This record gives sequence, structure tokens and C-alpha cells, in this order.
Amino acid sequence: MRRALLLALLLGNSSLSQTTAPAAAAPATALPVPVAPVTAALATVVPAQIKKEATNPQTVPGEVTLKPEKPLVPGVVAALRGLPAGVKYAVLVRNVRDGQVLESSNADRPLIPASSLKTVTGAAVLLSRQGARGWWSTELTVPAAETGKASVTSLTLRGSADPLLTVSDGPDSLRELARQAYAHGVRQVGQLRLDETRLSGASFMKTDYAAPMSAVRLRDWDTLPPPSVEVARQLLGAALAAELGRAGIRVASPALQPAPAYVRYKPPVVKDKDGKVLPPARFIPRARRPEQGVASVRGTGVVPYVWSTLRPSDNAQAESLLATLAVRPGGDGTLKGAAAHEMALLRKLGVNVTGLRLTDGSGLGRENRLTPRALTDLMKVMYDLPYPVGKSGLPAQLYHDHQNAFVEALPLAGTGEDLPEHGGRGGTMALRLVGSGLDVRAKTGTLPGVSSLTGYVRAKSGRLLTFAIMMNGPETVDLLALRAVQDRMVQAMAAAH
Repeated sequence: MRRALLLALLLGNSSLSQTTAPAAAAPATALPVPVAPVTAALATVVPAQIKKEATNPQTVPGEVTLKPEKPLVPGVVAALRGLPAGVKYAVLVRNVRDGQVLESSNADRPLIPASSLKTVTGAAVLLSRQGARGWWSTELTVPAAETGKASVTSLTLRGSADPLLTVSDGPDSLRELARQAYAHGVRQVGQLRLDETRLSGASFMKTDYAAPMSAVRLRDWDTLPPPSVEVARQLLGAALAAELGRAGIRVASPALQPAPAYVRYKPPVVKDKDGKVLPPARFIPRARRPEQGVASVRGTGVVPYVWSTLRPSDNAQAESLLATLAVRPGGDGTLKGAAAHEMALLRKLGVNVTGLRLTDGSGLGRENRLTPRALTDLMKVMYDLPYPVGKSGLPAQLYHDHQNAFVEALPLAGTGEDLPEHGGRGGTMALRLVGSGLDVRAKTGTLPGVSSLTGYVRAKSGRLLTFAIMMNGPETVDLLALRAVQDRMVQAMAAAH
């Protein structure tokens, strides 16, 4: 029933990428959910610190009181005794099949998620792009009045922030755009232009990653992003001019100028001899028509790019993915709008957004807030409504066959790989839980004083669990100690359920 309801919610909107959040849902503020308050209680024998936190429910101002907790199993309680002093924690464990909460403590406490936030970014992109069927595009256009001419006054580059676009590598490249423009008959260009109306690159400079994003960017910039929007434009213009010249198209100047915003044509008011206003003419002068395309390429590797972002926890790619959610017309062209788009998607999926705050795509910002309840809600939904990598199938089978696009983006624990930049299937979990015999697919999160882990584990009983563990403490805290506690907690969860 839950799965059918969620599917109906998704199908109720023909294009998830067009979804925007209401004005009141600005990502910089906590989001209230008008639900009747309930009292929390935890009836179990736990250490003093744990008992104090669990039996004193806190209310986020203007929001709901914490929901009743389910007692932690003894193994998890024992693991938590190893927490260093001053560390706050929150945890929730569910049965994936029916969503039942099996154990929890401080499950509604908003904490800094660090890179666990990338699960939200990745899920939002998969939903907006419809999984493996999705793509991003980049185009070259010319003035409508100059369509078919060899010499054009301007050639405009337009895009959807495709993070896969390269200068010269393969079909999704500036080189391919230049080749198509030449095949279309273009031989000479007066001015190169960039449509900057779709995305405000400067707004993304406000994140801790502080890299400019534009509606057209190059994957070559992932390792060394331009320091400003202006430099990005210069680099892009030089690369495009070089590829056009290579294809046989002369360009007057490599300088990339901002393209003027399109203004919809309004026909003049015409009256008859009696002064009555006549219906507007349907003819639009060629000079006022939208520009016409002469080249177009697509970046079709949405799923592999999400995988290569979440598994090694790549911050640059995460911010690039967030930028794709901001592009007009689906977004409002800003960082704030992209975060609002994510929040709207979470609401549509039925995720509890109480106390959530989204300020970037990577989790680098310490202003971000998530809760274990929200994270496990998301894990449950992305299991129930999977985007298959190959052929379609039921959720349980796709999970078993490693064919769920979202789940396979999560690092796989215990692979033993020790590769540079956390490459390989294990990603940031490769050297954790080695030899445990557990199938754990989970996203890590790490900042000074912050450690989190959220994902799935197959219990000893055969049941599939989803869990979220969040820990915030002093910036000097031993992060290895926090990870060790988390690993013991996951093992205890798997043994108990």
C-alpha cells in the first residue's frame, strides 16, 4: 500500500524536475510540520549519558515534540559506552520491508550530517532525471533570422549544467558541438555568447566549497575549479573558440559574452475603424523569434556520475549535481532554489522534514541539519521505488542483484580496497567492517567533530534493515573512535534483528 501511494505521488507530477518548493520553504530555516505533539519515553537500562538524553525529549522551537523511542538493543547500548565525552548522538533502525522502527534514540534530533547529506543530493538528482533514462543537454543556437546562413552575428552556448560535458572527449563535448555546427553550415561567427539566465553561478560561491557553477561547465574543472564566474567564462570561451576553429569555423573573438535574456514577443494592439481591438496577429517577426539550434549534445551517464560522487564522497561532483537541480525552468537558477527543490522532493516522497536544513550539496557546510528519521525515511523510499540499473524488477530482487541505482551509489563495506581517493566499489567503506561477513551499503559523513553513517545492512535473520547513526562532538574529538563505535553498533543491529 505504501509503495503504491508513493508511486501515485510521483506519477501525479509529469515532471519532477519542474517541482519547486513554496516560498515559505527556504532552506536556511527549519521547516515546521504541524503535527500534534507526543511524549517521548525510553524504558530500558542504559548508561547515564544515554538515559539522560533519551528520557528528556527536546522540542525544536515551533515544531513537534520527539516521537516515542524504541529501546536500543543491549549490543548497541554497549557500543555507545565507547563514545568520547561531549559527543551527541542520534540513531534509528527500521525494517525495510514494512518500515517498522526497531530501535531508536534521539531520532528526531537535527545534527550536522557531513557527507551523509550526499544521499539527499544523489536521490534528488535520480528522481529529477528519472534514473538511468535521464540526461543533461548542451546546445549551440543562432538568431532565428540567421538560420541556415554561413555567417552569423552570434553563436550562443546554452546548457542544463551538464557535469559530464568535456572539451574534446566523446559525444558529450564542445568538439562534438563544433562538428555539428559546421555540418549545419556555420562557417563564420561574429560573437560567442553564453546563456547565463538559467543558473546564477555566483550564488554557489556561498557554499563552503566556494566554486562557481554555470549552466555550461566542463568536467575537466572537477579537479581544479575556476576561482570565479569570470574566469570560468574566459576558460569556456577559449575552449569553445578553439574547437570551433578546429572544425573549420572562424570566430572573430574567443571572448564569451553574456547572452541577452529572451523577451517574449507581444504583438502591437490593432483596432478596426470603429476602435474595436482586433485579435492579435499570429505572425512573429523573425528577428523576435527564439534562437534556433544548430548543435546539441547529451550527457547520459546520470547514474554512473551519481555513483562516482557518493562512493568516494566527491565534494566537487556533489556541488555540480546540486547545480543541475537549480537550472531553470525546473529551478529558479540559484543555490537557495536548488535546496528548496530538494526539500520539495523530500516532502513529495513523504520524508519527515522536521528540523531539516539544506545549504549545499556536499555536506561541507556545518549549517546543514538532518535527522535519523529523515535519512531512514529516504532510504526506505529509495528501496521501495527503485530506479533499476538494468532490467526492471521488484525492490527485493533489485537489491539482491545490486541493480538498484540509488543503493549501488552507497559505498560497500569491507571490500578491502585501499585505493587513492577512495576509488573502487568500496569507496569510503572499503576498509571498514572488513571480515565481518555483513552486507553493508552505507554512506559515510566526516567533518571535524562530526561522523555519520546511513544505509542498509542485512541482518543475521535475513531481514534487510535501514539505519542512520549521527554523531556530533567537539572538533578535536577522535573520529576513528566514533567510526569504531558506529561499526560495533551496525554489527549489534545485524545480530539482534
